[in-house]
Amino acid sequence: MRLDHLRGALFGALAGVMVLGTAFPASAQLAIHTEDANVKFGFQGQFWGDWNQDSSGASQGYQQNLYLRRGRFMVGGDIGNNLSFFFQTDDPNLGKTPKALNAGFLIQDAFVEWKVSSALQISGGEMFAPFSRQEMQSTASYYSIDVSPLATVSNSATSSSAMRDTGFGARGFFLQDHLQYRMGVFSGERDSNAHNALRVAGYVQYDFFETEKGYSYVGTALGKKRILAIDAGIDKQSSYRAYSANVASDTPVRGGDEVGINVQYLHFDGRQKFLGVPDQNNLIAEFAYYVRRMKLQPFARSDAQKFVAEANRSKDMLKYGGGLNYYIRGQMLKWTAQCLHAVPQSGSALRPSNEFTVQLQFFYF
Repeated sequence: MRLDHLRGALFGALAGVMVLGTAFPASAQLAIHTEDANVKFGFQGQFWGDWNQDSSGASQGYQQNLYLRRGRFMVGGDIGNNLSFFFQTDDPNLGKTPKALNAGFLIQDAFVEWKVSSALQISGGEMFAPFSRQEMQSTASYYSIDVSPLATVSNSATSSSAMRDTGFGARGFFLQDHLQYRMGVFSGERDSNAHNALRVAGYVQYDFFETEKGYSYVGTALGKKRILAIDAGIDKQSSYRAYSANVASDTPVRGGDEVGINVQYLHFDGRQKFLGVPDQNNLIAEFAYYVRRMKLQPFARSDAQKFVAEANRSKDMLKYGGGLNYYIRGQMLKWTAQCLHAVPQSGSALRPSNEFTVQLQFFYF
């Protein structure tokens, strides 16, 4: 089947499931069950309209785009008692300037995991390089509209694909699953003869209340879980170093409402390995309140990027703003609107600018 025909078939199926999703119970699941295996299928579509103001030039006009931010097909499941797998494709930013409608699907995740015990689960394939909670959050349940770019500073330098890398990983759980670790050895950036060092990443988290054992972490739980997690991570390759620390909290209140807080600190220093990743300290803070009866969730967000070297201080940036989520049917179908204001710091030649984005999300898995 030609790639364009495949894409048309997948998005036709996605559109069909979006329609059917309003007619069937949310508990229904596209799945295959056999004596030895349980396999389920899913889809995600995030359709965006965004208006980004130029930060330089006299006119400060707005770039305008209508595009598919994410178009994903997912399949995952269990084979027997100790073997699981997950496979996910994506066709990101389809139609965004420079406009392309035939860029093609890429493999987002593709890994298998062998459960030796609760304390040791070994995986291999393309998956998250475990470094920070922000990068490993589910794209379906962000408080705000998307992952902060301050969490993905090293994505290109490490030759990652949306924070994923190819390699081997391990994870495990202790203290009745409240304490968890993730670690792995990954390909990272390879030089011309592939003689350079591999990439190593590690992450630890403690959950005070409900435990989180999935591949990705929830952002907002919409009042259905009580989560308080603290975590720290490290990412390194040759002389490159990055560190993270985070506090995440989802607290049910008032019979189904939720107070959500997420504060993420990240330090990146490319050193001699990645000159395009200057030494910097980044802080991301998000606050949200979900009103169950109205299906509304106003949120606020602030991103602060501060460079260490005096020569880079003109790149310092503060970005803040907020928005609103409207949950038509939970995360399955929702609208989001967000407005951010970017303020250059330390005498930058850039001017303050605005970003406005709207999103329609469909998610089924």
